[in-house]
Amino acid sequence: MKLRTKFIGFIVVIHAVAIGLSFYIFQENKLWFLVSELLILVSIALCWSLFKDLIRPVELLLRGLDAIRDRDFNVKFVKTGKFETDQLIEVYNQMMDSLRHERTLQQEQHFFLQKLVQTSPTGIILLDYDGHIASINPRALEITGFTEIETIGKPLTGLPHPIFIAILEMKTGASQILRLSGSQTLKVRKAQFVDRGFPCTFVMLEELTVEILEAEKRSYGKVIRMMAHEVNNSTGAVNSILDTTLALQKPDSDIAHALRVAIERNEHLGAFMRNFADVIRLPEPRLELIDVHALLGKVVQLMDYKARTVGVSLQCAFAEGPLLISADAGQLEQVFINLIKNAIEAASGNGMVSIQTTRKPLQIIIADNGTGIPEALKDKIFSPFFSSKNGGQGIGLTLAREILTAHGYTFSLETKKTGWTEFRIEVRGEK
Repeated sequence: MKLRTKFIGFIVVIHAVAIGLSFYIFQENKLWFLVSELLILVSIALCWSLFKDLIRPVELLLRGLDAIRDRDFNVKFVKTGKFETDQLIEVYNQMMDSLRHERTLQQEQHFFLQKLVQTSPTGIILLDYDGHIASINPRALEITGFTEIETIGKPLTGLPHPIFIAILEMKTGASQILRLSGSQTLKVRKAQFVDRGFPCTFVMLEELTVEILEAEKRSYGKVIRMMAHEVNNSTGAVNSILDTTLALQKPDSDIAHALRVAIERNEHLGAFMRNFADVIRLPEPRLELIDVHALLGKVVQLMDYKARTVGVSLQCAFAEGPLLISADAGQLEQVFINLIKNAIEAASGNGMVSIQTTRKPLQIIIADNGTGIPEALKDKIFSPFFSSKNGGQGIGLTLAREILTAHGYTFSLETKKTGWTEFRIEVRGEK
């Protein structure tokens, strides 16, 4: 029963009893009966006024509770002029101001955090209690190559990607360096937080490729500069002496022949060092709008003779029409020459090299059905100066890596289950 009902019922009963008693006691004295009835009417009026004074704060409290329940913190009350009621209204209004301020602050922090996550250069993946992806930011989508529709609400076990496989195998609180196909290197961190009493996992994907490549380039650049300095100083002085000695010999003598061989070897050594120096002296790409199909056509025409001499067939499957991108034509041509040359050497002996392009996504794929990449060499193929070929200098893929990274292209090199080895270049941000 409500307090209002109880109070009214109590007042009605009391005054009904008072009216009955006054009638019973003063029924023979009309004057006193009228006086008693008048007093009862005054009592009723006072009780009604007291009732309104007492019940008003309760009504205000109930209305305030309804507003709080509905999370409407804009409801405020105007003072009535009654001391007790006004004190209650003042406290309530202060409380609502505080709640509104806290909610505004919380929303601002939430929107800021959401904006920060969405624009973060670090990939962030949020998992729910069941291990399904609850949220994934654009950078993480870019790194993994998936779309939001393909990931939100999906379990990690249903997403075939090395990153998701690594996350499943990692313990909470752990971090590891993950090398993907190509030169892409990530630092993966897995941590946990509590949301409404339930533990939830979040994963951070930090791109380390550029930092690692820069550190690597500084290291081998220093070695190359030292080697080039010593070699050039030595070969320059030695060639000067050899040229002078050769001029004093008879042209057809054995000594002259030996001197020419020595001079030639010194020149080869100089060229050898210049090839290494090209890697660290690579200029910034001069971007211009070029047609990838036209550039690939020139390279294929250039490499066709070499391919036929070792029994390799070059096959092209280009997307329809021109394929325009912003690139340094000279540098990109050097990449295509190195990649097609490597593919021809891998497929020599009745093999096949395929050069393909796709428009959506914009990709260039150079593949061969040769021997493939041995499992033990997967992590070394992009290392500077590493080569699995006899006499190889190990700078072709290093140079390609430097050029593609400077252009901002993503790339990978791997042997598929079909037996084909693919070098895949993806150009993002182009139409």
